[in-house]
Formats: sequence, structure tokens, C-alpha cells
Amino acid sequence: MEIRPIKTTADYEAALEEIEQLFQAEPGTPEGDRLEVLTTLVEAYEDQHYNLPLPDPVDAILYHMESRGLSRRDLEPYIGSRARVSEILNRKRPLSLDMIRRLSTGLGIPAEVLIQPYESKQAA
Repeated sequence: MEIRPIKTTADYEAALEEIEQLFQAEPGTPEGDRLEVLTTLVEAYEDQHYNLPLPDPVDAILYHMESRGLSRRDLEPYIGSRARVSEILNRKRPLSLDMIRRLSTGLGIPAEVLIQPYESKQAA
């Protein structure tokens, strides 16, 4: 397993191609371990070379829900009542600090994503 740092765009593109080939690798297998290491190297390269903005907090929550098959009801322990979840996801109410803490701890959504200001449709 020859893995080396990603230093050039060509190295980066080659790593992405290999990641694509290994994408379905089972965790704990040699292929899964290689995928994990390559992913870490690609993330480090991207952090150093690309300034990607953090996603919108509500979009991040929606993505997290979709990618993990969660429903709005699954958010109730972190956000509050069904009505409160609806208000947050429809941008009618901002996330509170307590909601951010619970979402970050309970669902693993990074707090730095959730604390960002975002556009809401709050009544004035």
C-alpha cells in the first residue's frame, strides 16, 4: 500500500479517481482502510488549496436528514415540538444556542456550520 502526500493537482485527481473506485469498499477491509486514508489526504489537500464556504445551517440539517433517512419527527429531541421543527426548517425561526448544541452533539452536525447567520423569513 504505497500512499504518499498529495502535492499537485495531478496527485489530487489521481486520488479522487482511486476514491471513486474504492467508494463501495467495506470498512475494516484493506480497501476500506485505503479509502479512509485517501479521503483524509484529499480533505487535507482541499482544506489547504480550496476555500470552500460552510453550508447554510438549514441546508446542512436538510442534507443530514436526507443522507441518513431521518424524518422531521427524528429532529424533535434536538429542536423541540413538531411545530418548532417546522418553523426552523421553513426558516421562520432561527436556531437557538441550545438547539445548535443538541444537533451538534446528537446528530454530529458541526457547530461551526450551525452557528452561521442565515436568511430567515421571520415576521418583523
